[in-house]
Order: sequence, then structure tokens, then C-alpha cells
Amino acid sequence: MDGTAFWIVSVIAAISVGLSKGGLAALGTIAVPVMALAIDPVVAAGLLLPVFVVSDIFGVWTYRKHFDKQVLIISIIGGTVGVVIGGLLASVVSEHVVTLFVGLIGVLFALNFILKRGAEVEAEPLSKPKGYFWTAIAGFTSFVSHSGGPPYQMFVLPLKLPKMVFAGTITLAFAYINAIKLIPYAMLGQINLHSLGVSAILMVPAVISVFVGVRLVKILPDKIFYNFVIIALGIVSLKLVYDAIMAMI
Repeated sequence: MDGTAFWIVSVIAAISVGLSKGGLAALGTIAVPVMALAIDPVVAAGLLLPVFVVSDIFGVWTYRKHFDKQVLIISIIGGTVGVVIGGLLASVVSEHVVTLFVGLIGVLFALNFILKRGAEVEAEPLSKPKGYFWTAIAGFTSFVSHSGGPPYQMFVLPLKLPKMVFAGTITLAFAYINAIKLIPYAMLGQINLHSLGVSAILMVPAVISVFVGVRLVKILPDKIFYNFVIIALGIVSLKLVYDAIMAMI
């Protein structure tokens, strides 16, 4: 875990983590794939988890007054179930299959939104069964490869929450999910003293990027913000599909 190439991709990954915690949620999903250009994806996931957690602290503080209580409660319950399943199945589940699944979900969802752009689509009512399902999937995929964003957005985007509430709810939900991942990650050996040293360095660009992300969310008009989220979701999902297929080949 040294060399110019490693640090370049690591800093880019850390910045994407910080921006996601600032409210540009889809960007956090690319962190592991970016780092995987230089190191093993499993190692990358372990290095980035402490970066996610520390960035979460600043994100939670910023959005502490901007969240949907009902959606957050559903997220905590479903996310917990997903993380537990992920921890139990970590040794037998293929990361590439999960990545492909997550990527395909995100691509189809983004395409559906883009095709409906010309029509006025009303907000969907909150559905607890749908919420528990997608947040459990999000918890599971977040545990495996920090790629919980696409399935989580399958749940929250159709609700058409106000911009700041949308960003805050996602930030708080994944702050909780990332925190409960620490223990199983440590038990599986994905976090150790050496990895923590590297993670500590990456926390600096990540934390700075949190505030950049918050600023962007505040100044972007709602329509542009949601268009960005959907387009970013589609691009990230395509990258996940590509990575998974190439790994399988």
C-alpha cells in the first residue's frame, strides 16, 4: 500500500467518500472500485470503512436537523438486518455477483427516471415493506463493498423528499450502517493497525470534501440536484456492472 498510483486513487476515493457524506450520496459508491485500481477490493473496503465513519460524524452534525424520522427508523431496522446477513455470509458470497446485482439495479432505476423526465411523476407514499426490503439490501451490499447507495435510493428517491431532507436522511442512515460494520470488519481482519494508519491520512481529504459537498447541495437548485443524483447513480451503476463483468471474465 504505497507508491504514487496507490495514493492518487486513494485520495480520489477519499474525496468521493467525503462528497457523499456532504449530500452527494451516489459518489460514495465509486470509492472501492476506484481504490481497486491499485489494491485488492477487500483490502480497499477495510481501508475505507474508518474514512466513511469519520466523514459520517461531520455529515451527521451538518444534517442533524434535516431528516425524515419515519424513513430513518425503517433504514435503521432494515440496514441492521442487511449488515447481519452480510457478516454471516461474508465468506461464501461472491463480491462480483453482488456488485453486478447492485449495478444492474442502479442502471435500470436511473433509466426509468430519465425516461420519465418529460412527465410529472407524483411522489410515492411511504411503504414500510418496500423500505425494509431495499434498506436490508442496502445494508448487505454496503457490508460487502460499500455499495449500498443504489438500492437505498430505490427506496428514497420515489418519495421525493425535500433536497436537504433527502441528503440528511441518507447521511444519517449510512452513518448508522457504517458504525455497526466496524465490529464484524475488525473480526474478519479487514481493519488492523497498519490499515488504520493509512485510513487516518485519507480522512483529511475526506473531511474537507464533506463541507464541499454540503455547500454544493445548498447552492444547487432542487431540479439540478436531483438530476445530478440520478445521472451520477446511472454512471456509477454502469461502472459497477463493468467491473463485475470484467472480474468474472
